[in-house]
Amino acid sequence: MSETLLPPPLTPPAQFLAHLKAHGFAVLDAASVCALASVSPAQLHALDGDWATLPPDLYLKDGGRYRRRRHACFEVDGAQVTRSAHRAHWQPLDYNALHGGMQRWFEPMQPESTALPAWSHLLGWLGRVASGLRGAAPQPWFVEAHQFRIDTTDGIGRPTPEGAHRDGVDLVAVFLVAREGVKGGETRVFAADGPAGQRFTLSEPWSLLLLDDQRVIHESTPIQPLKGAGWRDTLVVTLRAKGFQQEDSLLDAGQMID
Repeated sequence: MSETLLPPPLTPPAQFLAHLKAHGFAVLDAASVCALASVSPAQLHALDGDWATLPPDLYLKDGGRYRRRRHACFEVDGAQVTRSAHRAHWQPLDYNALHGGMQRWFEPMQPESTALPAWSHLLGWLGRVASGLRGAAPQPWFVEAHQFRIDTTDGIGRPTPEGAHRDGVDLVAVFLVAREGVKGGETRVFAADGPAGQRFTLSEPWSLLLLDDQRVIHESTPIQPLKGAGWRDTLVVTLRAKGFQQEDSLLDAGQMID
């Protein structure tokens, strides 16, 4: 059993930033990611093993068992990438109607992985992309990274159970790490202020979708197994200016969790 996938609209690496500014998103193949971030394929694939041991996401409000994840936070200032103290992931209800308003304490990413050369290269490059997108001089970026495995334990897995959404940040980077034995998982990107949209399926390991979160909304459709067990692994990295998202009550009390 197989399915016909809609190929992603790949952007030539020399044009990706202009395309991102013009359309609110850009898609890069793995070779372009390596060239732009100054990493080798071997360095990227050195991260792959993490996804096989991700712990369950215990916060799913739909009662599902299909999502596993780890989370970590960083500050990126030019070439300097600094891991922040572990903190809860928090989003306002305006951006995540299903899981917003919750302090979600996910298990941290493995320090051995975030110490690998590929990691600082990827985050440093994404910081430059975010600064270029906003047309500003290089500035500090507050980064949250999420390792996800969506599997077919329940017969169906939902990469975005909250539906089409924005994340409340400046730049979202979605790396497709692996796709094994599933159908579905189609990516959909829509203009936030109009009907324009694109749909396609990421399938190449370490290909990348970049999103201007202020201009577009996005979602991924559910996955189902082709035969036996299947899964879809992604690395989602968000970059935000002026601090991490956190509850107003913490800001009012001056309780910065950094």
